[in-house]
Amino acid sequence: MLYRTVHHLSSSIRALHRLSLFGVCEMTTLADIPSCESLFKEERDGAYNGSMFQRLSFITGDITRLAVDAIVNAANSSLLGGGGVDGAIHRAAGPGLLKECRGLGGCAVGSAKITGGYNLPAKYVIHCVGPSNGSAEALRSCYDTAMRLCTENGIKSVAFPCIATGVYGFPNAPAAQIAVKTVWDYLEKHDDIERVIFCCFLDEDYGIYENLLRAKFQEFTS
Repeated sequence: MLYRTVHHLSSSIRALHRLSLFGVCEMTTLADIPSCESLFKEERDGAYNGSMFQRLSFITGDITRLAVDAIVNAANSSLLGGGGVDGAIHRAAGPGLLKECRGLGGCAVGSAKITGGYNLPAKYVIHCVGPSNGSAEALRSCYDTAMRLCTENGIKSVAFPCIATGVYGFPNAPAAQIAVKTVWDYLEKHDDIERVIFCCFLDEDYGIYENLLRAKFQEFTS
């Protein structure tokens, strides 16, 4: 019965996320995005310190509509735009983003650079260049470098896409595991970032993040 209830709630939450993030509103604010704490609180078995789970969220939707301090772009090394989320971010941000990116001299794999958000609801874009050779260390470095840029620039809320999956070929589940572990480890040591959002385009990725974060929640509450 618990599994059915959780599964039903999960499906309903996912549908609400899609309703909110696709087409119904022009942008989604941080207040519209539930934390893991609010999603999973009914499942806890006992008392616990939920502060970490108040700082984490996962959603499906269009990252270009998020009114957060920064969104992360899964960029290529030229930083001049491409397909997928990279192209979507450049289109939504407008020509000012491309102009700024042209002055950055590209970016190495596993690293990141920051620009303004221009026409996006987000104030900043952090451009991460993920690996195309399956390097777990390079992918970890993307997330860690992006988090460090948040700290250096006073960014309190940041949304990540699924870096290096899709055409770059990194398997979805291992990529999500690296993302969650790297972000978690960083948040444990830094209290300046108030919310990290894993923004998934595919339901498959949403399910992976949901399972990973629910398992971590249950680990801390059992």
